[in-house]
Amino acid sequence: MSINIPRGTQDILPGEVEKWQQIEKKARELCEKYQYNEIRTPIFEHTELFSRGVGDTTDIVQKEMYTFTDKGDRSLTLRPEGTASTVRAFVEKKMFGYANQPVKLYYMGPMFRYERPQAGRFRQFVQFGIEALGSNDPAIDAEVISLAMNLYKEMGLKKLKLIINSLGDKDSRTAHREALVNHFKPQIGEFCTDCQNRLEKNPLRILDCKQDRNHELMESAPSILDYLNDYSQTYFEKLQQYLTLLNIPFVIDPNLVRGLDYYNHTAFEIMSDAEGFGAITTLCGGGRYNGLAEEIGGPETPGIGFALSIERFLAALEAEGIQLDTTEGIDCYLVSLGDAAKDYTVELLQQLRMAGYSAERDYLDRKVKAQFKAADRLKAKFVAVLGEDELKNNKINVKNMSTGEQIEIDIDSLLQYFEEVQK
Repeated sequence: MSINIPRGTQDILPGEVEKWQQIEKKARELCEKYQYNEIRTPIFEHTELFSRGVGDTTDIVQKEMYTFTDKGDRSLTLRPEGTASTVRAFVEKKMFGYANQPVKLYYMGPMFRYERPQAGRFRQFVQFGIEALGSNDPAIDAEVISLAMNLYKEMGLKKLKLIINSLGDKDSRTAHREALVNHFKPQIGEFCTDCQNRLEKNPLRILDCKQDRNHELMESAPSILDYLNDYSQTYFEKLQQYLTLLNIPFVIDPNLVRGLDYYNHTAFEIMSDAEGFGAITTLCGGGRYNGLAEEIGGPETPGIGFALSIERFLAALEAEGIQLDTTEGIDCYLVSLGDAAKDYTVELLQQLRMAGYSAERDYLDRKVKAQFKAADRLKAKFVAVLGEDELKNNKINVKNMSTGEQIEIDIDSLLQYFEEVQK
């Protein structure tokens, strides 16, 4: 009986994984420029962290979490997103006491959600995200958005659309919540069961419902922008001012609410406008979550962040026809003729590698022609040929594969030769 990969997961094989590495490398480089430091949290956490932090009215908590009971009868959950774990670590390790504030963090790793697999969406997926904790300045909201936009642009994406909204502060949301309840309540029976349950718990989430998005009441629902108090309105205007200063175009969408309960003030999504990308166009989402640290037992701490899926990043690159070069080639391939020469290349290969060169040799006792073909497949810059006669005379033939030039040098001079070529 064959054993296949679980549904909603994928094997990322050589030739493809290098594309992931390029995105990951670029993300790390940008975070270094923006002064965000990496944090690594457990793949599973206590279930309560997500039910309290993400929100028990969200689809993630209600339908999508991988939750299990361990041998100690504790309820644990594979992390469905990265923010709650990051803020938990921030609180538990008392990072709010660090001298450098705000605390700026990034993470990269697998997340797990039990949802219907489709193009660019998996049950195990990889997220890159950042969190800035400790500042209420709308300038850092703009910085977070800027980092996300620059990551996409530096990888070559052009057909991007930034959508922003304000969810307001607590007072603004309370007024808006009351207006939403009054708006939906008379016809709530026409909505799905989830929306009916959300009416009193979190009516804002009704606006995010995919099943009832075409209902007439959705179009006429009260806009949060009409209920922003002076502070929230000023905050939102400042964000727009800073995005304009950074030359980042944006569109305001009052129906953008995001899928998690902890958001307030700034909410944003970056979409792909590439033709043929698919029905789900969101590449990245984020926003401000003042109050999350207090919800999980920490001091009052404002925060903002975003998360993006590497899988959807790759899909967007493909939709725009952007090819990532995944094969840089190796520095040297050692071709050997005869048993003594073959044995000698074991040590010579190690010397090359320890000197910092990427190198390879034959392990299948192939003929010389087949060894050269292997060197071509690996895009070797140089091929060094060692036979029995050369070995006796302490010589080795080195061929430059780009020019075709071939020279004979002392074996002991091989490393020096490569150093001179590099210079």
